[in-house]
Amino acid sequence: MTFPRTRVQNNKEQIYCDWRHRFVRLTPEEWVRQQFLHRLTERYGYPAGLIGVEISLGVRRADAVVYNRDMQPRILLEFKADMVPLTQQVLDQAAGYNRRLHVPWLILHNGPHTLIARVEDQTITFKDSIPAWSEL
Repeated sequence: MTFPRTRVQNNKEQIYCDWRHRFVRLTPEEWVRQQFLHRLTERYGYPAGLIGVEISLGVRRADAVVYNRDMQPRILLEFKADMVPLTQQVLDQAAGYNRRLHVPWLILHNGPHTLIARVEDQTITFKDSIPAWSEL
């Protein structure tokens, strides 16, 4: 896996975000996000150009969204730092964002743990694996 570039500028660590095309502050959550997005593109074959980062939802922002080739949102990604557990509250946060996007997939990731959920008719079913790009 390609590791994102990092640097220190003005005594602050930064990481290069390939999706925003700029260096951003390196926080534990940002590290988790960058690692996971690189995995999606390199291991699972998701097109990098169809992944949006920090997508505006009005007052809030989704950490990342995967679109299909018709630019319809298909996966909402919510990231937490590795020490933040993936609780019901985190799932509720993602589900709240999904009221605006209406995606069929939610993925919550904090580094060591990943929750993958299929959303159909307001019902959430947990899955064991990340959907293949062709399923979107």
